[in-house]
Amino acid sequence: MRISWAVTLIAWGLVLTHIDPEKSGAPGWLLFYVSFFLLLASTFALLLIWIWHHWQKDEDAAMMYIGTSFRQGALLALLFVGLLFLQQYRVLTWWDGALSVAGIFLIELYFLTRNGS
Repeated sequence: MRISWAVTLIAWGLVLTHIDPEKSGAPGWLLFYVSFFLLLASTFALLLIWIWHHWQKDEDAAMMYIGTSFRQGALLALLFVGLLFLQQYRVLTWWDGALSVAGIFLIELYFLTRNGS
């Protein structure tokens, strides 16, 4: 998992340093957003796994939450990338941000109640 995080960090760094989105257009922006999403998702997943590991104090109990951590990491990354996308086009306002947070929260609640985890 740490290796995949390092790969996404390198990929995002390469996109930042070698691709000019203004010249490359939509493919450049797509590469930026996809690489940034993958970096954030892996960072949040590792952070959430670390939190579960230190909170549970038991390796086996913490490993039960790996799937949940990946899902929550991906949802948090989706939230941040969505907010960044809205800000890029200067349409982000506080109520758009609040609705985005509420939407992600409702999606997570759906998964928690459906799986019972």
